[in-house]
Amino acid sequence: MSAIGLNHFLILATTLFGLGIFIISTRKNVIAILMGIELVLNSANINFVAFSRYSNGNIDGHIFSIFVIILAAAETVVGMAIVLMLFRRYKHVNATDLDNLKQ
Repeated sequence: MSAIGLNHFLILATTLFGLGIFIISTRKNVIAILMGIELVLNSANINFVAFSRYSNGNIDGHIFSIFVIILAAAETVVGMAIVLMLFRRYKHVNATDLDNLKQ
C-alpha cells in the first residue's frame, strides 16, 4: 500500500480547480456560479494545507485556509443577497440579467 503524498493532494486540488473553472464559465445560473467559486477556493485551501504539511510542518497553511473559509462565507452571504434581489425582480436567477440590477 502506498502512502498519500503531496502529488495526490495537488492532483485533487487541480481537479477541483478545473471543475470549478468549468462550472463558472459554462453556467448561467448564479447559484451554480457561486458553487464553482467555492470549488476554486476549496482547491486553494487544499494547496495551502498540503504545502504547509509537506514543506516544514508549520501551521501557516492552516491559518491561510481559515482566512479563505471566512472570505468564502462572506462571499456567499453577499452572493446570496444578490441572488435574492435578482429573483425578486426577474423571477429567475440567470447571470445574464445581473447588469440590470444597477438601475
